[in-house]
Amino acid sequence: MSTHQARYDFTAIEEKWRHHWLENKTWRVAPDPARKKYYVLEMFPYPSGRIHMGHVRNYTIGDVVARYRRMQGDNVIHPMGWDAFGMPAENAAIKNSTHPAQWTYENIDYMRGQLQRLGLSYDWDRELATCDPDYYRWEQLFFLKMLEKGLAYRKMTTVNWCQTCQTVLANEQVIAGSCWRCDQEVTPRRMHGWFLKITAYAEELLAGCDQLPGWPEKVLTMQRNWIGKSTGAELEFQVAEREEKLTVFTTRPDTVFGATFMSVAPEHPLVAELSRGTERETKIRDFVKRTQAARRHLQTGEEAPKEGIFTGGYCINPFTGAKLPIYAANFVLMEYGTGAVMAVPAHDQRDFEFACQYGLPVVPVVQPEGEKLAGDTMTAAHEGPGVLADSGEFSGLDWEAAKTAITGRAEEQGFGKSQVTYRLRDWGISRQRYWGTPIPIIHCDQCGVQPVPENELPVVLPTDISFDQSGKSPLHTLESFISTACPACGGDARRETDTMDTFIESSWYFARYTCPDSKDEPLHRPAADYWLPVDQYIGGVEHAILHLLYSRFFTKVLRDLGYLNIDEPFSNLLTQGMVIKDGAKMSKSKGNVVDPNELINKYGADTVRLFSLFAAPPERDLEWNHQGVEGAFRFLGRIHRFVMEHRETLRRTDGELPAELSQADRTLHRKIHQTIRKVGQDIDNSFQFNTAISAVMELSNTLFALNAPEAEAKPDPAVNCLAVQTIVTLLFPMVPHLCAELWEEMGHAKPLDNQDWPRYDPEAAKEDEITMVVQVKGKVRGRLQVPPGLPEEKLKELALADDRVKGFIGQAPVRKIIVVPDKLVNIVI
Repeated sequence: MSTHQARYDFTAIEEKWRHHWLENKTWRVAPDPARKKYYVLEMFPYPSGRIHMGHVRNYTIGDVVARYRRMQGDNVIHPMGWDAFGMPAENAAIKNSTHPAQWTYENIDYMRGQLQRLGLSYDWDRELATCDPDYYRWEQLFFLKMLEKGLAYRKMTTVNWCQTCQTVLANEQVIAGSCWRCDQEVTPRRMHGWFLKITAYAEELLAGCDQLPGWPEKVLTMQRNWIGKSTGAELEFQVAEREEKLTVFTTRPDTVFGATFMSVAPEHPLVAELSRGTERETKIRDFVKRTQAARRHLQTGEEAPKEGIFTGGYCINPFTGAKLPIYAANFVLMEYGTGAVMAVPAHDQRDFEFACQYGLPVVPVVQPEGEKLAGDTMTAAHEGPGVLADSGEFSGLDWEAAKTAITGRAEEQGFGKSQVTYRLRDWGISRQRYWGTPIPIIHCDQCGVQPVPENELPVVLPTDISFDQSGKSPLHTLESFISTACPACGGDARRETDTMDTFIESSWYFARYTCPDSKDEPLHRPAADYWLPVDQYIGGVEHAILHLLYSRFFTKVLRDLGYLNIDEPFSNLLTQGMVIKDGAKMSKSKGNVVDPNELINKYGADTVRLFSLFAAPPERDLEWNHQGVEGAFRFLGRIHRFVMEHRETLRRTDGELPAELSQADRTLHRKIHQTIRKVGQDIDNSFQFNTAISAVMELSNTLFALNAPEAEAKPDPAVNCLAVQTIVTLLFPMVPHLCAELWEEMGHAKPLDNQDWPRYDPEAAKEDEITMVVQVKGKVRGRLQVPPGLPEEKLKELALADDRVKGFIGQAPVRKIIVVPDKLVNIVI
């Protein structure tokens, strides 16, 4: 299999080893209870047609981990597949007059070739595509099981509707009031939709964040905030002169005596009821419409200037009997809490600003220690601790004690109770699109909503469809798909034409990888139990909330349904940074994309891999640098050239080190073991591949320098051979093609794929030490054992810290310190 070119012919080398690994299925793996398993997984790609540098970085990081763990002796599973459903395929179908399936599978074929060209060590026998009925049939089964358990349900809801895409969008998919895909305006619409009850697992999802020490804290914080647990009280306020009651949730029941108005969401039913037939009706209706339109143009997390309008109605504070004006306020959301907020301007900054804007009273009822707040002199809300005042029988209580006492009194009187709420809302999974998993539901006029019988799964997405330029899903008018029989009465019925949110597919794919060929069950328990959970998951921080939260939810549901035996899907998470060029993330719209294919053609996959690992730590953004690519290429070329020039000597060396090591031998031998230690530590500790590669470069430089023509004494061939073997072995996870080739060129019969990771000798890694004399006023007063070449400042520090030397200095001031490198330190007092 040798290629003997002295020139670094990366094209021939990489093609040769790529074919070798694929033909021999080198990375195929099976459960082995006798071995420690290791599951490394990168987030699978959408088959858009081409991989980009972000993909290269992500998958190279995962591949280094996989190869490293194999060399550590682990039984490594490293799969790859395709997140294949989604809108881009439909858009391409409309634009190019093709079928989404054809577009998708052609892209998969092309991108598979690109990934294989990078030398990524995937077990391709486990490859899956989520648009395959053999895959999505099982998530249809999961849906039916969840329906049985009350975890899936249908309800009427207000959704974000994109007329152009003809589909519902999540709040996160609405950017400045426009669709994230087509950039057209999004409008609200009332319609039926299917939901998964993720809120049933809110507390477990929150508690689980404390059991994930291998996750970045910033991701866990984002998950906790998204779940948004709040503990407080639910209180009822009677609407004045009406039968309705306003229910509010508050985390500050201790401030109820300071409530001076009520804020409700503009969409709250009471707003229209209170204004109907009054002079305010038109103004309030206009305010509601204006608020809804403004919200659609806000970025996620952005807040509009506070605005409200008096509804004309009042409610009664159940503790004081005071009449509180009811305002519709643009900052209150109907979908969070009850859609009504008890407003206490003295103790909530948002309420304070609103009260100042509309001339509403500010009544402080929690006084901080040592102060006496007055509403007419406050410049900001006091949101901190204190003692209750002007709060009836609760005056004088500490604020925390008052929360419990006031909630208890509300429970006794029947107008309140303690309550825990969550910001998290159930997951709306209905999409009015074609290219997705059909929801296995049948609608019968006689029997209502009926599940498709399990033995009729999968409900296959029909392929005999065509798109018109409107972009509307063809399922809505495809009679051959819609018309069916009711499974309950046998009469005429209609299939559900909504498809599932594509986040469903990515919420369990990691589990299916453990048994992708299982025909009779979604998950083969022995295989799933052996491989799961994923030991190392790798992907972008943009997935920190939805994908990761949904995957955690699905794992817990599948556990409770008996399919899995784990609580969390991913033990460790690495969120790699973006690839930046010209100060911005690479994107076609910015015109700053670098095509990996062009780089591979010019420099080879190993160079592209090395650059992506060396340019920055994995969690940081990588700044594109063409000089860095050139430098990586030159470095690999030097290693290739050295091995080829010394090939015959390296082949003849038996590996037996000389009994006595020369100075050059010791220098190189020590550097070998220091490098093995450094690289192992850097990979084990947060995958610091950049510093690991830097350490190998230092070892290479030492090897080259000691073997340069001008070097006085060169290392023994056996030590040289050990150094080259170490360099090649340590670099193998990063640059596998070249290292496999050089290993073979050195005459090794056993492939580098099967080599163990080298072990370092702590004794051999120790620096040689020399004895330096320490003088005080010219007389020897101590000795230091130090490595040669230690910096002067460090030597001065060590000399002054020596106890014996300190005794001779006493209290005398040190006038100066003279250092003769590697010989003595003279302290003048």
